[in-house]
Amino acid sequence: MPASRRLPPLRALEAFVRIVRLGSAKAAANELGLSPSALSRRVGALEDFVGKRLFTRQHQAMKLTEDGQTFYNAVSPKLEALAEAVESQMETSNVMRLHLGVPALYAGERLFPHLPELRKLHPRLHIDIDTGPQLETRLGDSLDAAIVLSKGPDALLHAVRLDHNQVHAFASPKLAAEIGLHPDPAKLAKQTFLISGALPESYDAWKTALGMEDLEPAAIDHYDSAQLILEAAAQGLGIAILNDDHPERTGDDRVVRLFDVTVESPYSYWFVCRPRELESRPVRLFHDWLIKTML
Repeated sequence: MPASRRLPPLRALEAFVRIVRLGSAKAAANELGLSPSALSRRVGALEDFVGKRLFTRQHQAMKLTEDGQTFYNAVSPKLEALAEAVESQMETSNVMRLHLGVPALYAGERLFPHLPELRKLHPRLHIDIDTGPQLETRLGDSLDAAIVLSKGPDALLHAVRLDHNQVHAFASPKLAAEIGLHPDPAKLAKQTFLISGALPESYDAWKTALGMEDLEPAAIDHYDSAQLILEAAAQGLGIAILNDDHPERTGDDRVVRLFDVTVESPYSYWFVCRPRELESRPVRLFHDWLIKTML
């Protein structure tokens, strides 16, 4: 039988990986219940083992060296493989559950079509979907992670940008015919605009792109759901301002896009969670799969 290879001190390896994933030595120490000096000793033990400096230390900050980044890139996939190997030997009834917040339209049109692939990869991972309001503020409480439409998440959160959105205006075919193919300030001033109360800058960006910053429509109706905005537009209740091409993506012919203009949205879809949640197996599996699939 061949001699066993020496393994690195696993507690030191755990400390190293948590610092990298959480982006902060302080956060890693808090997660592990260690003092900063104890955490530093564990990292030092790992550096002695591999014979390389993995971090530079400046005051309270620890920054990966080039060798440290190379080491993490080599080790992290192996740790995931080890976790999956252990997972495969566990009882199949031992379900992993993720509480995920996500806007309803994103869930239905972008996320759900890919979920069968995730289920094949990780059959024990089950997801509770929450489409309620204020997703970002409920992280760490009723939600493990969320996909949000935002100008930029809280700086204290781990965040990954999933796309760069555009603003589109949609209306029923009948109303679109009345408005015409080209922007007419007089006609638009007579209309009702349907906008998201949580995303007001989308409407401002759209007006600016059309050169109509001073446009004052007949009314602005606010909604807390993109689905309801779309449904109201389909019923001829006004012009919907949306941060995505949902109708064109799904082939909804009850509405048509107004004008041939490109408007960059102030808002994008982001995956967000509290940094410590990345150490949770369900969150980590979903996070890694989402980034690989959506980016």
